[in-house]
Amino acid sequence: MVAPPVTMRWTTRRASVAEAETLALINLEGWRSAYRGVVPDAHLDSLRVEDRIERFRARLGLPGPRATWVAVTEDGTIGAYATVVPVREESDRLPGVPTGELASLYAAPRFRGAGAGFAAHQAGLAHLVREGFGHAVVWVFRANAPARRFYERCGWQCDGVVKDPQLGGVPTPEIRYSRPLRPGPSP
Repeated sequence: MVAPPVTMRWTTRRASVAEAETLALINLEGWRSAYRGVVPDAHLDSLRVEDRIERFRARLGLPGPRATWVAVTEDGTIGAYATVVPVREESDRLPGVPTGELASLYAAPRFRGAGAGFAAHQAGLAHLVREGFGHAVVWVFRANAPARRFYERCGWQCDGVVKDPQLGGVPTPEIRYSRPLRPGPSP
């Protein structure tokens, strides 16, 4: 029997462009470890860190309210990141309420279950609140049961909206979760 991971102490801060490579590696490792059996292996094996580094450099340089928050250890090691943005699809907007989106949340596999993802998640949501958003959505692969349980524990509710993108020519349904955002302590 394997002991559960020990929750660590995390500090959160906004990510910098200089951290694009680290975040790209966390993203790639996250995809390859979390999505085996959810998306086609051929798609996962075709992913290149170089492509992700360039996308992170471009995104990290954009002005707010888009932001990427990282959870770091005492020695500065990044354990997880969360990217929040204004909602990307008009159909995801809650009428009359500024709506944000948790666009991505990934923990380095070695830090999964240690609280890094939760810390980055909380920092991202707190940022949306400070930017004036009152509601948020997140899209999750329907077959990704661990992520769905995480979001449900964090107060997200599945609202039943589904989209059916394809990756590698295979349907990979995603389901939307949403939640109100309430002002609280800043990270």
